[in-house]
Amino acid sequence: MAAKKLTDYERRRIENIKRNEEMLASLQIQSRISQLSAVTKRPRAQGKSYQRRPETTVKKKKKYQRSPQKKQKSNSPVVLRRSLRSQGIPPGSSTASGPKDNFDDNSQPTDKKSPSEPIPISMRDAYNGDIDIPNKKLIETIKGFSHKIDDESMDQNSVLGDRIEKRKASGTVNLESLRLEPDNIARIVPGRILNVRFFPTNNVRMVAVGNKYGNIGFWNVDAPQEDGDVIFLYRPHSGPVSGILVDPFSVSKMITSCYGGFIRVMDIEKEMFDLAYMSEHPIFSISQRPHDMKSIYYGEGRGELGIWDLRAGKSSALWNLHEDRINTIDFTSENCNIMATSSTDGSACIWDLRKIGAHKPKSLQTVFHKRAVHSAYFSPSGRFLATTSIDNNVGVLSGANYEDTSMISHYNHTNRWISSFRGIWGWDDSYIYIGNMERGVDVISVADKKLDFTLRNEHMTAIPCRFDAHQKEVGMLAGATSGGQVYIWTAS
Repeated sequence: MAAKKLTDYERRRIENIKRNEEMLASLQIQSRISQLSAVTKRPRAQGKSYQRRPETTVKKKKKYQRSPQKKQKSNSPVVLRRSLRSQGIPPGSSTASGPKDNFDDNSQPTDKKSPSEPIPISMRDAYNGDIDIPNKKLIETIKGFSHKIDDESMDQNSVLGDRIEKRKASGTVNLESLRLEPDNIARIVPGRILNVRFFPTNNVRMVAVGNKYGNIGFWNVDAPQEDGDVIFLYRPHSGPVSGILVDPFSVSKMITSCYGGFIRVMDIEKEMFDLAYMSEHPIFSISQRPHDMKSIYYGEGRGELGIWDLRAGKSSALWNLHEDRINTIDFTSENCNIMATSSTDGSACIWDLRKIGAHKPKSLQTVFHKRAVHSAYFSPSGRFLATTSIDNNVGVLSGANYEDTSMISHYNHTNRWISSFRGIWGWDDSYIYIGNMERGVDVISVADKKLDFTLRNEHMTAIPCRFDAHQKEVGMLAGATSGGQVYIWTAS
């Protein structure tokens, strides 16, 4: 029988097989497999079954001897694959196409100064980007409405009292008129927001927020979306941002603090984040008296409160007011010597700065909660003090000397990924605004001492935790979330 004629394909296949067999034979693959199999194979004992070792059996130590054929550990380093983000390198042009709010939490150009260094940082170095055009645009925007404010008041001293009286817009809000429009929602920073603050101006609606990574984000709400440059991200701090203050008399200066122990002053005219104060302890809160923009009141460490004089560049006072960290510091508009502090030690205190002793400070009033108190804020008139605690209560202090205390039940428990709730006042003494776990804003009536209304909207997809009421525009409320978003409610 004649042999079957092979096709070109079958002939090439046979040749490839023969060539592969010759290659394997030259590498002695089969012999090495046999050797490994003989070494790793463990013969099982005949007629014996496996039994669990009793708990009381004493283990005998076995002596191991290094095999002379075992290879020594290589001294060459092991190279691990790391992403650009883990190396702190910004993505290249090939990976830079993504949504505008897809922030990289750790992205910082390697040639920029570290925010952990105790030195001033230029806004350009702190800016989270390689192109300086957006940074310049923010500087020019703030300079613009800062100069307008200065032109309105050539003599600051003559109108100082009037500005203090009107530091918050006054007016009662129709709660049902508050609206949340899709254009008033933006993701400003990556991660959890700890502070949100409106710029106190009518010229441009500008919001500043601070997150847990040390970022400061700005949102120009009035800028057209098609311009692209409406959100600006900076990183002047190396730790969570614990406070933001905007000078109402000169919005070109903004004070921020962080858990890393730094207080910085953003000076738009100098285009710098200056270092004002440095502590070896975390700074958990900052505040300023209404009439004194040259002094910073800060809470650091375990219950200490200090005063930093910006002009002299030194501390003018330091008291131990609480047994644990001070979460908030606030002053009344009627009497700038009256100060309130809230603490993780479960108390909120009212102090008279003129009567605080150097060694044993004594408070005018103290309200105790069963758990940590995360905020204590005076109402716009200064007649009430609202406290928020994770013991599921909102306290309201009233009376001539704040001697009357009422507790209003409100669920304040948040998990570890959500910032604690802090109830704030609106534009009069009527309502306290606080977040809830169902993605809404609860409005507590002070007169009725109960929950009166809840702001809800289909566009609110996250839990608002921290709030700020615009000082110039009644009905404008900003709520910030742990996902970096800000929601702005406005009165229609």
